[in-house]
This record gives sequence, structure tokens and C-alpha cells, in this order.
Amino acid sequence: MPSDPVILAFDTSAAHCAAALLVGDRIVAATADEMTRGQAERLMPLLEEMLGEAGLGWRDVDAIGVGIGPGNFTGIRISVSAARGLALGLGIPAVGVDGFEARAPLTLSGVLPAIPAPRDQVYLMPEGGTAQLMPRQEAEAFGLLQTEYAPKQLAEAIARTTATRWRDTTPPPAPLYVRPADAAPSRDRPPVLLDP
Repeated sequence: MPSDPVILAFDTSAAHCAAALLVGDRIVAATADEMTRGQAERLMPLLEEMLGEAGLGWRDVDAIGVGIGPGNFTGIRISVSAARGLALGLGIPAVGVDGFEARAPLTLSGVLPAIPAPRDQVYLMPEGGTAQLMPRQEAEAFGLLQTEYAPKQLAEAIARTTATRWRDTTPPPAPLYVRPADAAPSRDRPPVLLDP
């Protein structure tokens, strides 16, 4: 068992399943699979593969870091519930890291991190404000935006942020939803049942 803290971090808040393994201050493994669907089925095997390749097991993990959004509603729920379940099962802390905090160290100086959203919108957190969903054109009034980030680098940033906070007492991670889910019930008419 390594003497340095082992942080396992992952994110499924967009069209990817990304994970990173931090031992001490060194990223020993990081990977990302681009995918629009299937994160729930892929996440646990991906984490087990990563731990196995590093010669570690679940009991070696000291803390879990997870991306809490904003982003894809279902993707956020997948990773947050996995993090909470692993933390509970392993008896270790889980730390939620929002998408803006994860992107901050990866963003060029003088540029705002923005998270792409559907319909030419972005999630933005203006300095000193709260996360907002707005049209990209409106968001550009706040300054230059950076919307492109490598998923693997996001997972690494989540791991590094978790390493600074995992010993603190924090509530379990919870999704960061900027807007409510926009799913609607089906408008299809129910089938007609025929008497036998």
C-alpha cells in the first residue's frame, strides 16, 4: 500500500467518461473515453482498469473526487451517485468539484472558463457571481471565453483539487444543477387495449 495519499477522480458531466489517479502529487494514470451514452456502464470498469494498471486496489484509495457539473443532467447523476456509493462502501471521503473550479487551472490568464450547453448556450460563473446558463453571445459580454478542455485534463484537475480538500469535513458531493431537468413526459398516446 502506498504511503502517499491515493486520490481517484472521475467525471461524466459531458460526452465523456474521464478518470485520473493521483498518488501523492503525481498523476499515475489518466484516461478519457469520448461517449454520448453508456457512461453508467463504462465508469466502474474504467476505474477498475485504472487501479489495476497502477497495481492498486479499491482499499488503497484514500479519497474520491468527482465532477459535479454543471453539464449533462444524467451524466452528473451517474458520477455523483457512484462517488457517494464508493465513499460509503469504502469508508472514505468523497469531494465534489464543480466544473468551473476544475477548469480554472486549465484556463488561460484573462479568459473565463465556460461550459458548453445545448442550443448555443454556455454555463458561466462571472467573477463573484453564481453559475448561470446563458446564450453564448450574451456570455461573451463578460470577456473572452474558453470552452474547449480535454476531458482527461479535467479529471486530473478534479484529482488535484480533491487532494487539497479531502481531509476537510465536507458534505457528500451533490449535483450542481443551474437549471431544472428539461425532460418532458411522452406525448404519445397510450396503446388501446382490446378485449379478448
